[in-house]
Amino acid sequence: MPNFLGIDVGSVTTKVVLIDEHHNVLFDIYLRTEGGPIHAIQRAFRQLYETVGEVEVAGVGTTGSGRRLAGIMVGADIVKNEITAHALAGRWVEPNVSTIIDIGGQDSKIIFFQNGVPVGFNMNTVCAAGTGSFLDHQAVRLGIPIEEFGEYALRSTNPIKIAGRCGVFAESDLIHKQKMGYKKEDLIAGLCLALAGNYLANVARGRKIEPVVLFQGGVAANIGMRAAFESRLGMEIVVPPYFKVMGALGAALLAKRNYERRRRPSQFRGAAYIASFTCTPRTFTCGDCPNNCEVNEVYIGGELVSRWGSRCGKWHNLSVSSADRRENRWGTGLKVSQKV
Repeated sequence: MPNFLGIDVGSVTTKVVLIDEHHNVLFDIYLRTEGGPIHAIQRAFRQLYETVGEVEVAGVGTTGSGRRLAGIMVGADIVKNEITAHALAGRWVEPNVSTIIDIGGQDSKIIFFQNGVPVGFNMNTVCAAGTGSFLDHQAVRLGIPIEEFGEYALRSTNPIKIAGRCGVFAESDLIHKQKMGYKKEDLIAGLCLALAGNYLANVARGRKIEPVVLFQGGVAANIGMRAAFESRLGMEIVVPPYFKVMGALGAALLAKRNYERRRRPSQFRGAAYIASFTCTPRTFTCGDCPNNCEVNEVYIGGELVSRWGSRCGKWHNLSVSSADRRENRWGTGLKVSQKV
């Protein structure tokens, strides 16, 4: 029975999902990236291998801000942006979905549907208020485990009004109200309401939100934020079972669709190998023209497996090393001294 893998690498968390051909989730994991996407991916695959062994994988998809690196590491068959992945996963969970609210560690997005078809999306631009990292920071500052943040909000009987126009204002106002002696639960409830209002103004940008509304991403675990959205919108907010890993689930569904269309053998490197190999990223600046392109390289087991970043494309040939450039040996007929 063929299985399909989805990997979502973000700035804060890394997610992996394994599904079978009937869309049953066989394995899922949600890890902190901790500034090291390579190690996070390898930790995830180590746990995958220890849990289910070396299963047959017919297709692999990657998404998220680290999708390119993840795709190179694992041998992905399809690499897609997170909007596409989240939209597909949301529609799979709820065919009648009209709106997806997705709030992750560093970014927020909203996806709109008509008759099951995505018709538009928005993302946060300059403000990260309400994202997972912002809420983590506030929980630490208030001395409350982030897992209990939402429960505090639900205990509130008098939410305090917090300025939610941006993260800086929200934190400043929260500190000011805290000094005035308000209860933590009222401060947290007020903060959740302010952040929900900020999201609707700056991400949804005043666009009408229709039910069914799905709430995805790590912040969906915060029942205080869910209650705040329900209060602001006056409608039920649905948190799907796999809300934390919806991006990875969508990537797995994309991998399955890609396999069904192309029927090609997967490039997947194998869970055990991914969990144990050495992966080293390197970079250098090509100074052969005024562009001064930053060229990125990835080495697996000491072998150069991918390179990107040059605008003219002359570094796309993996047989040309950075040492070749310094020694004026290209193998492409170009000289280092030439201007492109």
